Amino acid sequence: MIGRVNTRYQPLFEPLTLKSGVQLRNRLVMAPMTTTSSTEDGRVTDAELDYYAKRSRGLGMVITACVNVTANGQGFPGEMGAERDDLIPDLRRLSGRVQAEGAKAVLQIFHGGRMCPPALVDGDVVSASAVPAERPGSVTPRELSGDEVREIIAAFGEATRRAIEAGYDGVEIHGANGYLLQQFFSPHSNRRTDEWGGDVQKRTAFPLAVVESVKAAVRDHATRPFLVGYRFSPEEPETPGISMPDTLVLLDALAAQDLDYIHVSLQKYDSQPHSGDLSQSSLKTVLAHLNGRTPLIGVGSVWSADDALAVLNAGAEMVALGRSLVVEPDWAQKVQDGQEASLRTEMTPDEQEKLVVPDALWKLILSAPGWFPVVQPA
Repeated sequence: MIGRVNTRYQPLFEPLTLKSGVQLRNRLVMAPMTTTSSTEDGRVTDAELDYYAKRSRGLGMVITACVNVTANGQGFPGEMGAERDDLIPDLRRLSGRVQAEGAKAVLQIFHGGRMCPPALVDGDVVSASAVPAERPGSVTPRELSGDEVREIIAAFGEATRRAIEAGYDGVEIHGANGYLLQQFFSPHSNRRTDEWGGDVQKRTAFPLAVVESVKAAVRDHATRPFLVGYRFSPEEPETPGISMPDTLVLLDALAAQDLDYIHVSLQKYDSQPHSGDLSQSSLKTVLAHLNGRTPLIGVGSVWSADDALAVLNAGAEMVALGRSLVVEPDWAQKVQDGQEASLRTEMTPDEQEKLVVPDALWKLILSAPGWFPVVQPA
């Protein structure tokens, strides 16, 4: 028998109206996760549609895997694209499947910059400056010219227009995880001396220009409420690299942009920062600095209902579920039905069909032991 939500977890299911007017039925969000399952020319596949539809049930909002805004911005094989108008019908198929389950559909838009595999961008790997990433096999990117920087900024606006025409409820600007927006903000990857580089304040120029390009597209093309969010990584391991004090400067700049939300990227929601105030978690540091100016999505190893509640209790307005939704597609329904004790936290190698996971993503999961809790069947 289906029960009722435990009153302890009722805050997870409170509705939320964002600044744009977009209304979420609850505070639960599907985090953006790469599927590597689209066609070579960036079209969404039936397997991806089924994967998203299965996980949209019961959530307030679904953020898609990142989609590239230019041809030379593709960061993964099998990535959905948003760089051409002929992709709009395919993008619309996905927004429709998510919305049919009652969740809002948000398209995450990005450019991979120096993290793009050369084979996917005809060898033309670009970044803020000609500085390679600190990882094995990294190539030295080509520094973007001033005109090319402006073209990419405009491309984010065009991708937003396509999202609007494809029926999405919003876009999330991907400024995290080492991709191009973060590369412009980072002192490691941005050594420019023009208008797009310099001290920490000047390194916010490119992210803020992208935000304005996206907001302009919304003003020009949206005929109903359409949200704009921004994802960021608070620190990076490189030296010199982004520190928490740098990030607080970026947060001030973003909080002034009237965004619907800011989305922190963390591997663990309760992880400690490596710089700045070390007395509290990165999530609490960010929340204290924002001080309610812009809603925050918290994320990072949220497996149980208690984990999700801890994120909200820290002060976040929404909580994102990532790997836990891959393992437990019915996470939201189970908690809402008072069955939180039955949430799955591991899977077996023979459960691909049961869990509705595309082939390419399933192979990726099985090839990354330790990242997903895959156990051998008894």
